[in-house]
Amino acid sequence: MRIQRTGEGPPLVLLHGWAMHSGVFAPLVDALRGQFSLHLVDLPGHGVNHDSALPLELDAVADAVAAQVPRAVWLGWSLGGLVALHAAQTRPTSVRGLAMVCASPCFVRAPHWPDGMDPQVFLGFAADLARDYRATIDRFLMLEVQGSDHLREELRLLRAQVFSVCEPSRERLAEGLARLQDSDLREGLPRLAMPSLWIAGRRDRLVSPTAMQNCARLAPRSDYLQVEHGGHAPFLSHADEVAGALRAFIAGLSS
Repeated sequence: MRIQRTGEGPPLVLLHGWAMHSGVFAPLVDALRGQFSLHLVDLPGHGVNHDSALPLELDAVADAVAAQVPRAVWLGWSLGGLVALHAAQTRPTSVRGLAMVCASPCFVRAPHWPDGMDPQVFLGFAADLARDYRATIDRFLMLEVQGSDHLREELRLLRAQVFSVCEPSRERLAEGLARLQDSDLREGLPRLAMPSLWIAGRRDRLVSPTAMQNCARLAPRSDYLQVEHGGHAPFLSHADEVAGALRAFIAGLSS
């Protein structure tokens, strides 16, 4: 896996969501590259790692990233949050702090987890992916922007980014959906060894803000931020607010 780097300062790892690549973080990168050394990860099958043979498995990706970056704060958005959280739980010496952006340890509704998504939604996406690849991605992007005050602008940005480097691998897209559907990392939350920041969009239609707030309550030394007019990608519509929260969180790690 190739990891792109930009900026100067304390290291911060950025992990993107399903079907995207690290270019989606452009507004956040612009806001943070002056204070941080940013390690931009394209998941296997995505972006510059389109041809990577690495499977999109949490352990494999966490291993590959941890081997190439210094001890750092890991930020994960959506699917990337599963990788970041798994790394924090299994490789605590590599993860200085954890930032979860519109990400959950369990994306799908389960017993004692009523705020997850309907599992039939993921089954539908998996079936549609085999039939109409591009339309399935576009439908997922539409879900990501639902509820945002800047729906049209965010959708335009996401549509521009998704194929801007190359088409994501269909095999890895299927693996990514499987990770979102099958992963459940809730059990390890109370044992997180590092501080964590949970950033939710109040209007997010994919990851419930209530679920994220409950996660923050379970995790020790955690902070919670709700972007009041944000959807599933608040770093696009409210980059300054998200960047400010990250700066304060990371500064607090050194105090």
